[in-house]
Amino acid sequence: MPSEVQVLKAHVSVNVRNVERSVAFYTKMLGIEPSKVRTGYAKFDVQNPPLNLALNEVPQLAGAGALSHLGLQVASTEDVLAMRQRWAEAGLVTRDEMQTDCCYATQDKTWVRDPDGNQWEAFVVLKDNLPEVERAGACATTSAAGCACASASA
Repeated sequence: MPSEVQVLKAHVSVNVRNVERSVAFYTKMLGIEPSKVRTGYAKFDVQNPPLNLALNEVPQLAGAGALSHLGLQVASTEDVLAMRQRWAEAGLVTRDEMQTDCCYATQDKTWVRDPDGNQWEAFVVLKDNLPEVERAGACATTSAAGCACASASA
């Protein structure tokens, strides 16, 4: 990206089957209310990290879509655990992967799944750029399903 371009925040637009149900989930997950709600549409203007998250209602949406997963990279394992605690206290089901090799890095992470099956992770990179010789592929697990980098279907 050219250095003279000032990017304000990333934008992610997610297709959902039911906006109201998804707004309830994302309000819990993000800990904020949406900044805009219209028929078939909602937007969350997240400040930390800077993110414009849009939800677009597509009632006929089939399956979990082609999206692998979404994530929030945090600074420490303590931050991962704090996210897990906040999500659990909000009534969301979490799943942990600690000291896991994924995407050629060792990471600690926790996961939640939205009402349409989209998975979000909060993760910290503990050791980056693991060489290919140390592992059989992008993930150290025996099946691709064991690593969200290859498949977020766990």
